[in-house]
Amino acid sequence: MTDPLYQAVKANIGRLVSLSEEEYALFFAQLRLVKLKRREMLLHEGEVCREAFFIHKGCLRYFYNVEGEEKSGQFFFENAWYSDFYSFTTSRATDENIQALEASELLALSRDALLQLFEQIPKLERWGRLIAENAFIGLKNVNSAYLNLSPTERYQALVRDRPKVIQRVPQRYIASYLGIQPESLSRIRKRMRKS
Repeated sequence: MTDPLYQAVKANIGRLVSLSEEEYALFFAQLRLVKLKRREMLLHEGEVCREAFFIHKGCLRYFYNVEGEEKSGQFFFENAWYSDFYSFTTSRATDENIQALEASELLALSRDALLQLFEQIPKLERWGRLIAENAFIGLKNVNSAYLNLSPTERYQALVRDRPKVIQRVPQRYIASYLGIQPESLSRIRKRMRKS
């Protein structure tokens, strides 16, 4: 199959495990296309996250509502999978909100379909484990940065390691992600331009 969406999913999975064309076809048959407009919500706190999402086009962010203020948790771009892993695996309500920051095109895979695929294609369990491990490592890195780096150092690391965030995410969400006010981020950016 030469469809760009199929090829993107195949390339993404193929980085971690090797599947046959028949196995890819089984996997692809379980996916559902989801299109979101800019700023449209994919999931609200209090709902159960029943699907994992492959981002084909666009950008997602998850955030928490803390005393009426949005606190951005992370940003996800093309060729990445995202789900509220806790809610997805436990079937409990999420405390996250997931929003499209750009018009986005996603492929959704339900938890039930994924579990069925794990039975049909045992290699996919390894794929799922590796995705979970990578998510854990990413979360540990974010937590470590919050505890060990100054806001300026966190921003410098973001510029160095995740330029898509700087290029495509509004400054107010970046500031929230870094745990600072937008005005503080403006001062950091101004100092960096002068140096």
